[in-house]
Amino acid sequence: MSVFVHRLRVRYSECDQQGVVFNGHYLFYYDNALTELWRDRISPYQEMVGRGFDVVVAEATLRYRSAARFDEVLDISMPVAHLGNTSLIIRPEYRVGERLVADGEMRHVFVDSSTLVPKPMPDDIRSALSGAA
Repeated sequence: MSVFVHRLRVRYSECDQQGVVFNGHYLFYYDNALTELWRDRISPYQEMVGRGFDVVVAEATLRYRSAARFDEVLDISMPVAHLGNTSLIIRPEYRVGERLVADGEMRHVFVDSSTLVPKPMPDDIRSALSGAA
């Protein structure tokens, strides 16, 4: 299975006074890409929550390599780098064409959706994500 890629177009309101995407928006972009990865490979995110599971961010690292600007098309690739017992690591890459704009590492922990206590990743989700590397 290939790495999932989410595509979006940079909106004017997402740019700062220098005319580039404000750094905080990359985490919003990532969250959109994660939701679409889930929809594509597993199910709509809310279905997982309805089953009693959720995913919380435990660690986020981003490196800014160059600037994305208004109206550029940004591709966010979402390779799964690690599947632990309760954790998941994705190493997103943000690109405009071939140009690397940003990359990083996001660690998530599976939790009970009511108590937020860590719990093991469901087997069906592990299976769906194991081919996304």
